[in-house]
Formats: sequence, C-alpha cells, structure tokens
Amino acid sequence: MAEVRSKNHQTMRDIPTGISRLFAANSAGIAVLLIARRSWNGLTSSIVAFLLRAPGLRLGPGCRVIGGRHISFGKGVYAERNLWLEAVTSYQAQDFHPQITIGDHVCFSDGVHISSIANITIGCHCLFGSRIYVSDHNHGIYKGERQSNPEQPPAHRLLGGGGPVVIGENVWIGDNAVIVGPATIGRGAIIGANSVVRGVVPANTIVAGAPAKPIKAFNSQTGTWDKA
Repeated sequence: MAEVRSKNHQTMRDIPTGISRLFAANSAGIAVLLIARRSWNGLTSSIVAFLLRAPGLRLGPGCRVIGGRHISFGKGVYAERNLWLEAVTSYQAQDFHPQITIGDHVCFSDGVHISSIANITIGCHCLFGSRIYVSDHNHGIYKGERQSNPEQPPAHRLLGGGGPVVIGENVWIGDNAVIVGPATIGRGAIIGANSVVRGVVPANTIVAGAPAKPIKAFNSQTGTWDKA
C-alpha cells in the first residue's frame, strides 16, 4: 500500500501545475471536462493561428475574427471569451480597405469588440479589460459633408465619421471603455473603467471619465504617479 501511495504521489508531482490546480479546485469529472475543453480550444487556436499567420495566438470560446486578410497579429496574442475582431471590407453599398495591426503579447479579456473600416493599431504588451469597444468609425456621419438624417434607421446609415486609432505599447484599458477614432493613446497610458476616449491621451498618463480627462501622470524622476 505504501508503495502504491508513493507511486500515486510521484504521478501527481509529474502533472503540470495548471492541471494539478484544476483537480485540486474541482471534482475529478469537472476537471477532466475543463482539461478537454482547453485541449480543444488549444487545437482550434493552433489551426486559426496557422491560417492567420499569427504565431502563438490563443483564442477562447466564442471568439470571432472576420476579415483576417486585413488583420496582422504579433506573437503570443491571447484572447479570452467572445472577442469580436472585424476588419470591415464592405457595408451595404460601401467598400473599405481596412487594416488592423496587433503587436506582440497583447491580451484581451472577455467581450472585447474591435471594428475597423480604415486603420487601428495596437502596440505590444497592451492589456484590455472586459467589454471594451474600439472603432475607427460610427454608424452615421455627423459633421462635414454627407451628414446622416435622423429619419434614417441607424443600421442603414453610412459608416464613417471617425478616424484612425493608434494605441501605444504597454497600455492598460479598463473594463467597459469606449475608444472611437480619431484617437491616439500614448505608450504606458492607463484608461480608466467606463471611460470614453477620443483625441490624444499623452504617454504615461491615467485618464478617466466620459469624455476621458487626465487625472494622473507618471513622474520618472520620483517614480510616482502624480495628480495631473
């Protein structure tokens, strides 16, 4: 009996840490189902990564990548559930030539929606919270020429009225944030939860609110975040 216990103990020690934690936190049946789901997601992610030429891409359940010919992935991009990533090439009678560029090791939490008809660039090592919307356009045009008529259903209005979105490296975007172009977010910036961003966010700055405004900026001399 002691020999059997010793072998079982050694076997458990040989199991990767992540799997050991699953068995420790769940019943054996649930743990096996979770492992099977992860294995299936890993297989499908590998296939999608190969087709999209996206080394190390990992996609959780419910993720959608539309217009992949117009999307460039860096290495090690990770997405939790329900990422909706779309390069829109046509909408009703309109045709577009979008480009979405995602840097290395970008992480998306649940329910992120990114939509482009022109240009969206995301720098390396960015972290997206849950339920974030990023777009370079609107349903309708509300300034300049060809402005939309409110009598027309929003879904039938022309796409446009926005501008390019550029998100620098090491940016952290909080839950429920909305970013609509034209927008430029500098390297190391932090976007507070529930914020609405348009325009320029300086590097190494925390912004929050609707519309988002600077509340703190990083002081490289003192190593502290000071009130803006």
